[in-house]
Amino acid sequence: MYSQNRLPNRQPAFSGVCDASPIVGAYIPIAVSFGLVSVQSGFSIFETVMVSILVYAGPSQFLFVAMVVSGAPLWLVVAMTILINMRYVVYGPNLAPHLPSSRWWPLLMHGLTDQIFALAHTRLPQLQSSERIGWFTGAMLFAWLGWISGTVLGAVAGEEMIRSWPLMVEVMPFTLPALFLVLLAPRFDSRIWGIALSSTIVLAFAMKTLGFAHAAIPVAAICGAFLFQMIRITPKFEQ
Repeated sequence: MYSQNRLPNRQPAFSGVCDASPIVGAYIPIAVSFGLVSVQSGFSIFETVMVSILVYAGPSQFLFVAMVVSGAPLWLVVAMTILINMRYVVYGPNLAPHLPSSRWWPLLMHGLTDQIFALAHTRLPQLQSSERIGWFTGAMLFAWLGWISGTVLGAVAGEEMIRSWPLMVEVMPFTLPALFLVLLAPRFDSRIWGIALSSTIVLAFAMKTLGFAHAAIPVAAICGAFLFQMIRITPKFEQ
């Protein structure tokens, strides 16, 4: 019998680790970059690693380092970090219907990232209720530890790695967009998702081309979500 007060057997957790492997492969180069940037900005190796352990949000970590180095007041650093992470307020309710009752969820939600959310949103409905916490535990812990490991590597040996493999400077920025493309691809499995996602991508590229780079992603995402909802409520629309 499944108990909400203990983690389930290892098999779902191992499945979560396997599913999260592509995410970890993309996390490590970005985490290496963060570790290198943080140490070069004056943070110690210990401080750099603690930021990855406690904050664990790529854009927020880079912003945190930049603001602290620039001398921004603590309240502003905290406010901006919260603001940039407001998207997680949307993630939680979207996953809630798929989460069985457990006292572990408040702790496990520390590992909820953009990529883990996208993966969980697809995989959790496919699992038995008793397997979901184990799967999520394996996926999120593996991704978190991968991020921390990359941070340590970047903080300790980042400069030497760049000198030895200069191509890394060109490759690392592309890993995260590539990961999002991999996570999006399975969603093109129905007309409604295909239309909404294609429209979002086209609009984002168009706005970028027209010089609205900073607004491209949020505006395209809002328009895509609105289009998805409009299509979904359209009578007789066949998915």
